[in-house]
Amino acid sequence: MLKDMSDAHLPDGPMLASPLTGAPERVYSDLRDRIIRFDLPPGTILSRNALARDYGVSQTPVREALQLLAQDGLVLIYPQSKTLVSPIDSRMLAESLFLRMAVETEVVRRLAERANPADLRRPTAILRMQRALLDAADQIDMFADLDRQFHRALFEAIGMQPLHTMLTSRLGHLYRCQRLELPRKGKSHDIVEAHQAILDGIASGKPDRATAAMREHLSGTMSRIDAIRAEHPDYFTPGPTR
Repeated sequence: MLKDMSDAHLPDGPMLASPLTGAPERVYSDLRDRIIRFDLPPGTILSRNALARDYGVSQTPVREALQLLAQDGLVLIYPQSKTLVSPIDSRMLAESLFLRMAVETEVVRRLAERANPADLRRPTAILRMQRALLDAADQIDMFADLDRQFHRALFEAIGMQPLHTMLTSRLGHLYRCQRLELPRKGKSHDIVEAHQAILDGIASGKPDRATAAMREHLSGTMSRIDAIRAEHPDYFTPGPTR
């Protein structure tokens, strides 16, 4: 486990939505997905030369992608030395859990206040696809992607897709924890039931019911962080998550 990050270059400023386009965006998005899926686990060395060759691009798009991944907290850049996939940062994880809870409970509160059936069409369709994948162990990554699409659809319903994009840039550590948790027996069923409860709360027109359902859903992973870290200690930095 990489415990000492004091020499790594951590970019200043807030973690914003991706400003990249074209080849840099393609490299960034694919590397981010591979890191979240643990195809590239913490501690993996990322060679610019090898990545440029693999993606069929020059080193410039790779450098730009790695710089943005460093902003997201998913890689550590040691100037003139090496670039590594970061461990799951306990402090950033705690912050992202707090931020997500605050933002997403407000999203469903607003949706419940207006209780427009049209708002629920897309998240309901996504939930149906998740149900179809229940117990399909070989489709776990697709299920995880649908999980993220479900939450994005709620933001889209109130016209706040840019906010979701910005929030997502802060959730890389949390997404990795969720990916470690997803294979646990019954977890996918729990997610589907929680998503249904959220939609039912919104459809009821009762903001308190909708926010309670979202809070309970997001608290699921939060309550399991210590157990997940105990099962995968080499993937985490030391320190509390609360």
